[in-house]
Amino acid sequence: MFIFKSIKPFLITLGLAFLLSSCGSLPKFDFSKPAIEPNAQKRAQQNAKDGKGIQVFKSRKNSGDFLFASSNPMWKAALDTLSFISLANADYSGGVLITDWYSENNPDEAIKINIRFLSNQIRADGLIVNIYKRTCVNNKCTTKEIKSNLIFEIKDKILKTAAIYKTQDDLNDKQQQPGKVYRGDNE
Repeated sequence: MFIFKSIKPFLITLGLAFLLSSCGSLPKFDFSKPAIEPNAQKRAQQNAKDGKGIQVFKSRKNSGDFLFASSNPMWKAALDTLSFISLANADYSGGVLITDWYSENNPDEAIKINIRFLSNQIRADGLIVNIYKRTCVNNKCTTKEIKSNLIFEIKDKILKTAAIYKTQDDLNDKQQQPGKVYRGDNE
């Protein structure tokens, strides 16, 4: 009984020491960095202004291979192709471009162009182009989707321009890579 009474404080002290030894110090907060905006919509708007894309699928290869942002050649080519029309909506995270109504000479007829990106790869089936025509007679307007060669021409111009941008981007990436250095060369 005497041994148990003298060991009891030792066991309690040992147990407390064991429990407290696993505790670390409190984390230090860096207040020099700006706080994260709690409103998701404001964060998305800021990301759009900064040119940041949204990652939809994780990729081991490039870790952001599915981005619709200014670095995407298809997106840049579509913006260049539609530069003659003002845009009503440009949602790069969803891959959608919608123009305003456009009319050259006749105010009673106008067109609107919608482009949806299905992939960031430069392929003909990677985007869908729709054209809508609005016709107004006596202040009564009707809108219908039209199928014409203009759809093919817009798609073709986007794909050709995107291929040029992709070639230029690949060339710039290759030039910016550091050269290989072998141990035996400079020794």
